[in-house]
Amino acid sequence: MNISKQHMLLYAVTDRQWLKDGESLADAVEAVLKGGATCLQLREKDAGYEEFLALALSLKPVCKKYNVPFIINDNVAIAKAVDADGVHIGQGDMSIASAREILGKEKIIGTSAHNVAEAVKAAEDGADYIGCGAVFGSDTKTDASFLGTKGLAEICEICPLPVVAIGGINKSNILQLKNSGTDGVALVSALFRPRDKTKATANMLAMAKQITE
Repeated sequence: MNISKQHMLLYAVTDRQWLKDGESLADAVEAVLKGGATCLQLREKDAGYEEFLALALSLKPVCKKYNVPFIINDNVAIAKAVDADGVHIGQGDMSIASAREILGKEKIIGTSAHNVAEAVKAAEDGADYIGCGAVFGSDTKTDASFLGTKGLAEICEICPLPVVAIGGINKSNILQLKNSGTDGVALVSALFRPRDKTKATANMLAMAKQITE
């Protein structure tokens, strides 16, 4: 599966801390995809291999049902084991070339970029898309560097790859990204925190369309 700019429009990144009592991650993901998320990344920084594998296996059919790319964060071994659509690797993780060798040329490989130089290198190294941030800081990653809307626009102007903005984006600031050139937004708490995740996702999708039209 190749990834397109359209898949970047509303890129959901999981976070189990927002699950309600009795709610599984698969339930939460289905609610978000029902609301219109265009891509799903399973992010599990603290799970062991078996737990991560089980979560990935539970989410893959949900993503297939809604025909959205299923991306694994950082863990190439899990991505290969479950035959996910792709993997997202950070600057300090496995190289794009190594991930490509393991997963094959058809899989999606995304990477993070915090400045123009990293974005250019990602394109040269064969990434399929880049995640740029942290645009407004981050509640999820305490060590995330601040990019800002100006930095995002600079990357979007020069980088030929699909770009998704990430980092502290919510309903109160998303419209500030209009005219930045981003192809969409990656969201965590804005989608997974609300009790009505489907409604919250639909609302964020409408605003994502406003900033990319």
